[in-house]
Amino acid sequence: MDDVVPAGATQVVPLVEVQVRGDLDVRSAPSVNDVLEEALALRPRQLVIDLADCELIDAAGILLLLDTHRRAMRDGGTVALRSPSARARRNLKLARVDRVLQVLTAEPDPQQVLP
Repeated sequence: MDDVVPAGATQVVPLVEVQVRGDLDVRSAPSVNDVLEEALALRPRQLVIDLADCELIDAAGILLLLDTHRRAMRDGGTVALRSPSARARRNLKLARVDRVLQVLTAEPDPQQVLP
């Protein structure tokens, strides 16, 4: 009976991962938002958005990621971005999203490598 949650209480999921395939832009943002809303409905402690198959992120995509971060924080969660392409990482850095969201990369950032 460990699965029973008292009325009024909420169950927290430790981790939810969402994979974005294709560009995260003005055309795809509404459908990606639908998936992220479903993920956030689970109230995860951490939401990881895998961007390994996402080559481009435009302003609409960046706004969606920041809004997702805001909604997750409201429920006590965090958002991390995993494996963005070099081009996507550049756009995230230019928009300073990397200062707000944790960006998990498999390869080191050449600007962060010590001489």
